[in-house]
Amino acid sequence: MIDAAEARHTEVDGAVNAIPTTCFDRARARAGSVSPDSVLAGLPVTIKDLTEVAGVRTTFGSPIFADHVPESSDILVERLEANGALIIGKTNTPEFGAGGNTFNPVFGMTRNPWDTRMSAAGSSGGAAVSLATGTSWLAHGSDFGGSLRTPAGFNSVVGLRPSPGRVPFSNRLPWDPLSVQGPMARSVADLALFLDALTGFDPRDPLSLPAPDQAFVDAVASANRNPPKRIAWSPDLGFAVVDPVIAAACAEAAAGLAAFGADVVEASPDLTDAADTFQTLRARRMVNLHSEKLKSHRDLIKDDLIWNIEKGLALSLEEVAQAEAQRTAIHARMAAFFQDYDLLLCPVMQVLPYPVEQLWVDEIAGQKLDTYIDWISITFAISITACPALSLPCGFSEDGLPIGLQIVGPPRGEAQVLAAAALLEDMLGISGKLPIEPNVTHV
Repeated sequence: MIDAAEARHTEVDGAVNAIPTTCFDRARARAGSVSPDSVLAGLPVTIKDLTEVAGVRTTFGSPIFADHVPESSDILVERLEANGALIIGKTNTPEFGAGGNTFNPVFGMTRNPWDTRMSAAGSSGGAAVSLATGTSWLAHGSDFGGSLRTPAGFNSVVGLRPSPGRVPFSNRLPWDPLSVQGPMARSVADLALFLDALTGFDPRDPLSLPAPDQAFVDAVASANRNPPKRIAWSPDLGFAVVDPVIAAACAEAAAGLAAFGADVVEASPDLTDAADTFQTLRARRMVNLHSEKLKSHRDLIKDDLIWNIEKGLALSLEEVAQAEAQRTAIHARMAAFFQDYDLLLCPVMQVLPYPVEQLWVDEIAGQKLDTYIDWISITFAISITACPALSLPCGFSEDGLPIGLQIVGPPRGEAQVLAAAALLEDMLGISGKLPIEPNVTHV
């Protein structure tokens, strides 16, 4: 499998730039010690270039760390390797993961394999593209405001933002449930297997959770036995601007759950203040993570990131306190919403894949957007709720560009989300279209 992955990387990665740093020899050196009884039993896996792997160049997409080679691995990587993963490379990401288009000054841009003129989204763009093109079977991603879900939608793969603490990782700063790590794959069953390998308590992560009693692969295998009964469908979560083509495709996919006996009704939770709350909490996090870099390396940081750090530095204590109070109220309203519904379905993307040279989306359906992250508000509003959310391929535009559906579950409801996704995936039949050859005919 390592040989196959390396051959495929040589064949296709030049067209898409998904895995700029490879470590196939490191994987081969570790292959002999993998237990055949482990969860992954030697499956090749890629790691996003925001997460450290011992002895492998890890740049965070920043020229500040262009030559950084860590001596030790993130606890997430330690867990994966203990569970039989073989790390074959680091996937491309925006600078420090900031932004929804995967490009950086170290490795350049990652292209969408469905049309290489287009963005792969971000910040887990390299991970999504490695899956779509068949370079990796399983790919690690991370998600703050949609960094895992949006590229999954843009590239027609599956990605899960788990509940906070479901997947432990190192150096959680701040101790904030907005930032999570999660699995990406070409099918829901593969995704569940990968989540089982990532899950479990680790005392080094203050938010980490114990593994559930039932394996996630078993939840997927038994999906037909207990399908969801009452589904809420929302085309826009009550506030987001969504391309009508995307809304229509997602509505059709959501209605498909009625075939399993579900009552699908249009309804949305009250996400009042979610956008403002997220913007404030994100800016505060930028200060935690990057304010010292701004002082010492301002000339090496991109303008959008500088703006976001300075926005955080300008926040008052009152503004931060208000955002925390709003987050608490949003979480309470979401918990109440799931007393009436098993799942919430909505689009996972507000626009179709756009030209890769475009830094970010500044207009949707004629409506101007203010900041470089407004175009992913339909995902970052869900991040505020602390609920698990999955991106599932659900269709294509007339031009053959992917469209993704977002399936949101109650707090810590990954099993319900995965089971429903498996039912829809089987009905839609899209996962069998992967992997693809990169479409470079228009470049």
